[in-house]
Amino acid sequence: QVQLVESGGGLVQPGGSLRLSCAVVGSIFGINAMGWYRQAPGKERELVAVITSGSSTNYTDSVKGRFNISRDNAKNTVFLQMTSLKTEETAVYYCDVEGVTYELEVVRIYDYWGQGTQVTVSS
Repeated sequence: QVQLVESGGGLVQPGGSLRLSCAVVGSIFGINAMGWYRQAPGKERELVAVITSGSSTNYTDSVKGRFNISRDNAKNTVFLQMTSLKTEETAVYYCDVEGVTYELEVVRIYDYWGQGTQVTVSS
């Protein structure tokens, strides 16, 4: 059973910083891309940042230069360092991981989601 355990959300003032973490827990053969999404009230879920297994990164335009995604492959963990946060970035942030399992000589790829962590940017 594979689970994603997120942490690091909370309340921060505009201009402040937060660091989100997402750990993959359970038996997994490999991990491909890891990413962060967010969903604000009344809005659709949007991709914030993604990092590939080769550590290539991509960001939505609105966070470029302020957010940094990284991963620790030894710990199966992905991080999102967020700086200069804005009130409009208040949302639930979700971790997404493309995981690989290998059982009975069969390779399967699954898309795993975290439970979400609330980030509130407010004065």
